[in-house]
Amino acid sequence: MSDLKSRKKSWEQSTVKNTIERFPERRKTFSTDAGIPIDRLYIAEEEFNYEQKLGFPGEFPFTRGVQPTMYRGKFWTMRQYAGFATAEDSNARYKYLLNSGTTGLSVAFDLPTQIGYDSDHPLAEGEVGKVGVPISSLQDMEILLDGIPLDKVSTSMTINSTASILLAMYIAIARKQGVADEKLSGTIQNDILKEYIARGTYIFPPDASMRIITDIFKYCNEYLPRWNTISISGYHIREAGSDAVQEVAFTLSNAIAYVEAAIDAGLDVDDFASRLSFFFNAHNNLFEEVAKYRAARRMWAHIMKERFGAKKVKSMLLRFHTQTGGSTLTAQQPQNNIVRVTLQALAAVLGGTQSLHTNSFDEALALPTEESVQVALRTQQIIAHESGAADTVDPLAGSYFIEKLTDEIEQRAKEYIDTIDKMGGSIEAIKKGFYQDEITRSAYNYQKAIEDGDKTIVGVNKYQAEEKPPADILKIDQQMTERQVRRVKQLKQERDNEKVSEKLAALARVAAGTENLMPAIIDCVEVYATLGEIAGKLREVFGEYTEGGV
Repeated sequence: MSDLKSRKKSWEQSTVKNTIERFPERRKTFSTDAGIPIDRLYIAEEEFNYEQKLGFPGEFPFTRGVQPTMYRGKFWTMRQYAGFATAEDSNARYKYLLNSGTTGLSVAFDLPTQIGYDSDHPLAEGEVGKVGVPISSLQDMEILLDGIPLDKVSTSMTINSTASILLAMYIAIARKQGVADEKLSGTIQNDILKEYIARGTYIFPPDASMRIITDIFKYCNEYLPRWNTISISGYHIREAGSDAVQEVAFTLSNAIAYVEAAIDAGLDVDDFASRLSFFFNAHNNLFEEVAKYRAARRMWAHIMKERFGAKKVKSMLLRFHTQTGGSTLTAQQPQNNIVRVTLQALAAVLGGTQSLHTNSFDEALALPTEESVQVALRTQQIIAHESGAADTVDPLAGSYFIEKLTDEIEQRAKEYIDTIDKMGGSIEAIKKGFYQDEITRSAYNYQKAIEDGDKTIVGVNKYQAEEKPPADILKIDQQMTERQVRRVKQLKQERDNEKVSEKLAALARVAAGTENLMPAIIDCVEVYATLGEIAGKLREVFGEYTEGGV
């Protein structure tokens, strides 16, 4: 045993033992939210190879950050996620956010848009504009992005099954503005595997979905070099109830499946990997979250270099957007959420995020007000300009605790990935229900800990207070949704329906063959074929996925 370890053991047997006898309520064992045991004290470990595991920022294995200077060169992109009952209201909010200092837009779409139905479809009734903006056609997109210069603003669109259609609309709007395709920057989520796992807004069977995704990879590689073609999401996996280790493992396993599909489709790994991006959650356990981001970055670098033989440095970079944890927000004492969001945002910054959305404190109650959105944005700005957290790269590096926790998360996540590989990869694991079962177990254990009082949620199971529901929350005006439905119906009457039929028929022929789908989808969009019509034509060719029917 080393001298330092001997000293630690002696310290635990004498000084600590005498002290904890005075505080019996703190004798319990501690662990992170993922169940990783937390020692009372961490010391230097002789076997820890700092050079191999850490290196320098911007150098393999990128534990310390994907850019050499990180925030000393440029702050993370400050995004605010928004989408309201109409494209007009959403456009007004985006302009308000840009004027308030937001540096990137993030679009939330309503449920019908996410699953390929127009606002006037019977199945859309009651859902139009409820969880985001309804986009049924290029006309809606024109209103949504009116007055927003697409060559100067980076836009993130949280859309999956219909990502190809929304991207096509974005390209069409940019062309109307005179902006060349190659100048567009932004991200489509386009991560269908996590929909089968955790979220449910899928349309097509996995094979067809993977074809659409790889077609987007190919198209953007040729025409939209600055566009992030996928945002592989651990966020929704975490929102469904996973822990931090599962979030990393399941996200990276899905990413492996996408890379394999692209290679199988004939793409060279170094031709597309640099445009892959990731999307992670931020929860309240500050140090576990920081370690999670560092572990994920290091793991991805090794996966790309050693598993896929990537040669370019950019192919090995795990660039990620972070959103603070929606599931951690409480309706009880909602202003407590300001503190939670601050901790979560700080974790993302200390962990080296490239882009960040901070939730508003009233989101457990309703769509956020302008006041609460401003508080959320100011949280990021205060961290950037006042906290000092952005003044040096990877400020927690070398902490005995952080490095041990980073190692532990990496090791546990690797074990999960090995298990998934043995099943045949992500799609086979989805078929077997492996992800779903693991997430369910984790969510149950977390909730049970709260209900048993083993885990404290301030204002929920401890430190409760008498409260009146707030009066100033946003509500959806039914007249707005009715106006949206009328607009879609009117468009379908006034456009050139002969051209629409012609382009939709051409899309069906492409879908039945092997050509890239994106040019045909763009052609449909430009003649004002609706999202529902385009998705419907693809449904006819590809069929629909039903849960349990992979």
